[in-house]
Amino acid sequence: MAGKRGPTAESVDGYLAALPAKQRRALESLRRAIKSAAPKATEGISYQMPTYKQQGVLVCFAAFENHLSFFGANSDLRRQFAKELEDFEQSTGTIRFTTEKPLPAALVKRIVKARVAENEARAKRKKA
Repeated sequence: MAGKRGPTAESVDGYLAALPAKQRRALESLRRAIKSAAPKATEGISYQMPTYKQQGVLVCFAAFENHLSFFGANSDLRRQFAKELEDFEQSTGTIRFTTEKPLPAALVKRIVKARVAENEARAKRKKA
């Protein structure tokens, strides 16, 4: 079961396997949306959280005792998707949700695609 900081694992499969069923199902759905939006992203564990990277970190997610979190929606993206996110608790780079009210897969995909575009633009600027 996830504690205050979630389970410790060496793989995303291990992380998800350590969660209670409701949290696992919600985060497996989130995982599918992320992988669909960023099929070239690599998946791993960073800072004890499932993390997706493509030309830098894209997004992460985590389970906590009373909520789930999706990380990577910076302030620009939170403004861009403000209407769709208004029913979710937010803080710097974090969107909190529950198993009863998960993030819509279509919204997750749009956020991830926006993060891919941000990382690609940053990589191009660094090369120039």
